[in-house]
Amino acid sequence: MSPALWYVSRATGLVSLVLFTATVVLGTMNASRFATAGWPRFTISALHKNVSLMSVAFLAVHISTAILDTYVSLHWVDAVVPFVSSYQPFWLGLGTTALDLLLAVIITSLVRTRIPLRGWRAVHWLSYLCWPAALIHGIGMGQSDSNLTWVLALEISCVVAVVIAVAWRALASHPDTEARKLPTTHNEAIR
Repeated sequence: MSPALWYVSRATGLVSLVLFTATVVLGTMNASRFATAGWPRFTISALHKNVSLMSVAFLAVHISTAILDTYVSLHWVDAVVPFVSSYQPFWLGLGTTALDLLLAVIITSLVRTRIPLRGWRAVHWLSYLCWPAALIHGIGMGQSDSNLTWVLALEISCVVAVVIAVAWRALASHPDTEARKLPTTHNEAIR
């Protein structure tokens, strides 16, 4: 058994955490209509999409190398059906749940123009569940790595970034957000 697959799996898991953290942060910035002269909304939106794609690529490598590594017996079904693995079923199940939620977000995003906006948004909110499930999966599965100072600092930095972004999103008020709350017709204004 070569330890290369184990190292690649661990490394791509950590890179995936950073990239998915960036995806959540950029997504919340975009949703809260954050923009500056140097960071117009279309730039944030494009960066969100590109980082999301890169995240999925690293996640695919992470999952593939974890399954191909013979140190632990993992099967492809363990990657898509939560809590069925014989190896650390809870921690692996959280990762599988995160993957399933992510797949729902990806699929609805690919068909976004063909489904109602409310439906897409409802499913897209799953990313707020997907991210912590993936984080907890990584902490639980990588308990030996989580004891390393730099890994702990990385995980804490990711949590802080997401908490700040979500708080910003919850508290952000934009003029066009407020305008959307105003009545749109004369009849609505009278009611």
